[in-house]
Order: sequence, then C-alpha cells, then structure tokens
Amino acid sequence: MSGPVGVGVIGAGVISQQYLDNLTRAADVRVLMVADLDVDRAAARAEEYGVPSSGSVAELLARDDIEIVVNLTIPAAHVPVALEALAAGKHVFTEKPFALDLASGSELLAASRRTGLRVACAPDTVLGAGIQTGRRLIESGAIGTPLTALTLFQVSGPETWHPNPDFLYARGGGPLFDMGPYYLSTLVQLMGPASRVTARGSQARSTRVIGSGPRAGETFPVEVPTHVAALIDFERGGSAQSTFSFQASRPRVGVVEIAGTEGTLVLPDPNMFDGELRLWRDGMFEESEAELIPAVGSTFSRGAGVVDLARAIREGRPERTPGDFAFHVLDLMVSIQASAEGDGQQVAIESSVELPPALPEDWDPTAATL
Repeated sequence: MSGPVGVGVIGAGVISQQYLDNLTRAADVRVLMVADLDVDRAAARAEEYGVPSSGSVAELLARDDIEIVVNLTIPAAHVPVALEALAAGKHVFTEKPFALDLASGSELLAASRRTGLRVACAPDTVLGAGIQTGRRLIESGAIGTPLTALTLFQVSGPETWHPNPDFLYARGGGPLFDMGPYYLSTLVQLMGPASRVTARGSQARSTRVIGSGPRAGETFPVEVPTHVAALIDFERGGSAQSTFSFQASRPRVGVVEIAGTEGTLVLPDPNMFDGELRLWRDGMFEESEAELIPAVGSTFSRGAGVVDLARAIREGRPERTPGDFAFHVLDLMVSIQASAEGDGQQVAIESSVELPPALPEDWDPTAATL
C-alpha cells in the first residue's frame, strides 16, 4: 500500500485532544474515526477536530480503511483493547503504560508476533527534540562516560486539577505508573537497558478529595503507593536515583540529569518535547555559568510515535517506540513496585531491549513522505 495511513482513535477523553491536535495536521496519517464507550462524547470530539466519523469501538474495528488504532483508553483497558484491535487486523499505538503487569504485557507482545502486526507505545516524548538532542550529545562524548543519573517528579497530586482522578490512584496508576514512563523511558534511551532495582514506597493517605470540576469535594480511595524512590542499575554500567511522588507539597518536576566523567547534562522536562539543555563542567557553581544548548529536532508533541509507526509500516522498518521497549520500561516499573513492596529487596530485571538509533536533527512528523 501507499499513501497516508488510516488511523482510528479509541478513547475520547482529555488526552485525545493533544493527539488529535497533532494527528489531524500530519500528512502521513489520516484520522478517519473516533470511538468511545460514550458514543456522544466520541461524536463531540470528532466534530471538534473535523474527523469524518465516530461511533462504537466495534464499528471502528470493522473498518478496512483503518490500519492503526490509537488506544487512548484508561490503563486497565490498554491490553484488552489492544488485543481486540490486533484480532481485527489492526496495528496499535497505545498510551502508556503498555500493560499493568508482566503477564498481560507478555500476552500482548505474543499476540503482536503471532499476527505479524505492530504494537507501539507512548511516551513518544522520547522522540522530541529535548531528549533526542540529549542523546546525541551523550553519544558524541559531551559528558564523557555516563556514570549516574537523577530524576525527580514530585507534586501534591493530580486530584487538585483533574476532574476524574480516581484511575490515577487505582491499580495501574500512582506516580510510578502514571509519570514513571516518561522518566524511565528517557533513562533507558540515555543510559541503556536497566538490569536491577532497589526501591522504597509509602502512601500518605488512604483517600483523596477531588478539587475541581463537577465532582469537586467527592472522596475516593487510594489503592497504590503515592511516593516511590528507586535506585536503578543499568546493563552498560552506571546507576540512577529516581523519585516519583504524589505527596510532596513542594513541587519539583521535569528533573533529568546525567553525570559523566567529564560533565553533567541537564535535560528538559521528559513530559515535553522541547526545551533547552544545560551542560555543566567542573568548577561551575552558578546557573549562569552552565552552557545553554538549544534542543534541535521535532517539537510535534503527542502523536509523533503514531506518525513514526505509520511510516515504519509503509517502509518495512522497525518503529522507534516499539512494544519491546515499552515492555522493558514496564518490567522496570513492575520491578520497582515489587522492591518497594518487598521492603527494599533487590529485584533483577529479566527483560532487555535493543535501542533504535537516535533521530536525525531534521526528522519532521508533519512532512509528507508516503
């Protein structure tokens, strides 16, 4: 086949707006339908973005002109919906996390291999200019040999702004599974596959209160740790300290630092696609002394991985956010969770992954290439 790849979006919630903002302006894909359990919500989202049709999940999966399903459902539905899409003969790009446990993640990878269809996964922030510039700098030797890394994500909790935050505190949520994929995917991109972890966790409160929207004031249960701190070792050598918290009154977000034998590189927020980098050398003490390095590359935002998947299908090459990569990040998160629940016992990570090459500086998801 040739020409733009037909795309169907399943899930018309908050995150669908960011995807549709971008996918509807990408020349190599054509968004043909939005589906949701709430068909009225799907219709409203399709009308908002000029998508020609909307309806049920079954109706979307029955269409022959849709080659890729963009799975934007809640985490607990990621694997069931992806499996249904594969069974219908569709490739899948799924929101993070890839799965909630290793058994279902393995089942999804097996189904992908059995059908010969692809399952790619967010976060595609790793394709953005910020992280890709950082990777090119590290691979060029800008900081010497990478030795240690630090990542921090600390906020009081998303219930202060999200109108329906329950799922973020249910199984498959919490700061580790909600925000961890951005930071851990970045670490694997920059430091290579992880090999083992040690972690601690805690839960500040057993219930939370919704702070905005029509359900403001409503109390809901907390089912997961709301603070996790991990020490991660990598196959190539080196280690990272990572903290993920929904119980910190002082917010600190977007912290990613890689320290090497000849310098320290500070990257922009891994939940974004752009931003400046800062390079520190020995003897620098003030922010003004660090070398500012502009990010070079795509700032297309969410949906870049869908475009890359579409091009990879047409070109017969591997996609850059494949299921194997997402499964390794899932394995890392599950291992962190197991160590935290096991009073800090060291947990070996059984999976590994071969990293795709860094993107060229001129990579452009908006260009017409198919």
